Amino acid sequence: SINEPAPFLKTNILGIFNILETARRLEIPLVVHISTDEVYGDLWGREPVDEEAPFKPSSPYSASKASGDLLCQSYWRTYKLPVIIVRPSNNYGPYQYPEKFIPKIIIRALHDKPIPVYGRGDQVRDWLYVEDFAEALDTVINKGSRGEAYNIPGFNERRNLEVAETILELMGKPLSLIKHVEDRPGHDRRYAMRGDKILALGWKPKTPWVKGLEKTIKWYLTNEWWWKPLLSDNYFQLDTPWKKR
Repeated sequence: SINEPAPFLKTNILGIFNILETARRLEIPLVVHISTDEVYGDLWGREPVDEEAPFKPSSPYSASKASGDLLCQSYWRTYKLPVIIVRPSNNYGPYQYPEKFIPKIIIRALHDKPIPVYGRGDQVRDWLYVEDFAEALDTVINKGSRGEAYNIPGFNERRNLEVAETILELMGKPLSLIKHVEDRPGHDRRYAMRGDKILALGWKPKTPWVKGLEKTIKWYLTNEWWWKPLLSDNYFQLDTPWKKR
């Protein structure tokens, strides 16, 4: 979203508007809007936040997602359109696009290529295995209140450098593959959410961190047919993709 923000704004604002309008006209019984923990902004040195925390987006992407949340809230208040907003932490697992952090580590390590880590790698993310997130969605659909927002944390905060090191160790690859590159603009240091509301519905994440990584690594090693066609021409370069070439 840094280099080309327009597609994100069109998808996450105008796209959500179109979905909400269509759902209103067709009287769809429920719209579940998947947002992001990024809407709360950088929480470095602060306590995890609940759903009432103010939005402080740092990038065009997170600003567009926050806008989508506000549109959903307005359609609930104005039209009583049944909407539930979920704000998950960082998902990982099978079928994740190769440009994302964990798949990129796995694929590049598989080819013994350098692993780019932004800055010092001390940015903290809360990781949630995708099957646990799917169960959270099922929980809010069946037990959640319409018009409400639900944080979906993984309760699993890890530094980016630690994530890269753990994956390389699990794959039997040398840590020397890690290469620190220039940090990107507006890079939030930490995301962290409270999960009281979703926990009260009876959900909690079940997949241990290392177990989830092992399952993810195994999937990418055995499903090259899926991710290989998705690799960009410069996939294995150490670059700064937000800078125009």
